[in-house]
Amino acid sequence: MPAKQNNAQNTDTNHLIQIRRDKLRELQEAGKDPFQITKYDVTHHSREIRENYDALENQTVSIAGRMMSKRVMGKASFCNVQDKFGGIQCYVSRDALGEEPYREFKKMDIGDIVGVKGYVFRTKTGEISVHATELTLLSKSLKPLPEKFHGLQDTDIRYRQRYTDLIMNPEVRETFIKRSQIIKEIRTFLDGRGFMEVETPILVDNAGGAAARPFVTHYNALNEDKKLRISLELYLKRLIVGGLERVYEIGRVFRNEGLDTRHNPEFTLMELYQAYTDYYGMMELTESMFRYVAAKVCGSAVLSYNGTQIDLSKPFRRITMIDAVREYSGVDFNEIHTDEEAKAAAKKHHVEFEERHKRGDIINLFFDEFCEEKMIQPTFVMDHPIEISPLTKKKPDDPSLVERFELYINGWEMCNAYSELNDPIDQRERFAAEEERFASGDEEANHTDEDFLNALDIGMPPTGGIGYGIDRLVMLLTDSAAIRDVLLFPTLKTLGK
Repeated sequence: MPAKQNNAQNTDTNHLIQIRRDKLRELQEAGKDPFQITKYDVTHHSREIRENYDALENQTVSIAGRMMSKRVMGKASFCNVQDKFGGIQCYVSRDALGEEPYREFKKMDIGDIVGVKGYVFRTKTGEISVHATELTLLSKSLKPLPEKFHGLQDTDIRYRQRYTDLIMNPEVRETFIKRSQIIKEIRTFLDGRGFMEVETPILVDNAGGAAARPFVTHYNALNEDKKLRISLELYLKRLIVGGLERVYEIGRVFRNEGLDTRHNPEFTLMELYQAYTDYYGMMELTESMFRYVAAKVCGSAVLSYNGTQIDLSKPFRRITMIDAVREYSGVDFNEIHTDEEAKAAAKKHHVEFEERHKRGDIINLFFDEFCEEKMIQPTFVMDHPIEISPLTKKKPDDPSLVERFELYINGWEMCNAYSELNDPIDQRERFAAEEERFASGDEEANHTDEDFLNALDIGMPPTGGIGYGIDRLVMLLTDSAAIRDVLLFPTLKTLGK
């Protein structure tokens, strides 16, 4: 925007703000300060009035919300009041309200929060409305809302001022209402299967359970550095050792990584652990839960995402990682047995790797390069290399692989599941290998957790475990393009830095 135009716009805005502040001062001097009002008795919301019109016609209701439009026409006017369920028209007349209250109404601004008491009726044009008999200014808006015809389109402003985004864009409000419903239905599903919801520490000594760099902070009272958790896994497994058998947690985790359409450094993860089952049990649970939640929240297990139909109603496909790599790249790692052969294949197919990488790492790099984005319909990718799965049971018939799967939908990893490693001797060896990876430059490697090893020494039953990215599931079920669209307050760079 040219500097002159921008300066003129700022001048106009400042003038409008001053007018609103002058109106507030007049109200305060008249003893009618809206900020002194502490409550308002709301009896109905807009949707309830529309859906129950026959029962509410000519009945008195009290509504409250933000005034989004106003048409003053002499002795009678209309305004639209928006509450959490949408807007409803209010008819405001001098005869019904009184001369002084009507004069005060005419001075109100778009964006003011008002309470309206009146009776429900239908206008000559058929619109369900409230005929105001009392109107109360509950809060004065001191800044104008974005111009209504163009709305709030600037994505950076939308994310930084989510409150304004929620006011101006009803579809955004619907996304976050649906997000809440998704989490509610997940809890309902798991509660129905006998799971117990728990809470575990966020500030930890050892941020393990995932391949990610942690955020580090300092705890002054103990004069110790602590980390923000990157996973929920190691504490939840301790509870399985303690005999709780079926546990889950929905909570924020923190990974010191980049920002893109599917990644935010602070995001919502759900992990659950079930004793006496394996990764096949986790497949059944996941497939059933996704189908259940979609049907409850979206009305169907067949979805549309960005114009592509995603069918959750059919059995999810199952394929091993090695078979997927062979299908999409033509390289069969069943015929590649050494690290040197794997690196030669990577060079031939232009797959970048580091010298520290082993055969299993390179299988995973091939999957990332050739397969991931092809997994549009729900697909369980199974049996990962042991090198990338330090907390997972080996496959009895092939110890180079583990009993692990990831679910892919729309090319996204939606969850990650294991037959959990419960052998403390094997786990100590895996931790030692992770320490070697860290020493060789892998900042995302796990560190040895002695207390967790002690828990495994006490004894953990055979267990299936899984972690779900809740934000990606919300993206899928709300047809949202980016993770920032499903986080009320996404991470943004501080202005001016």
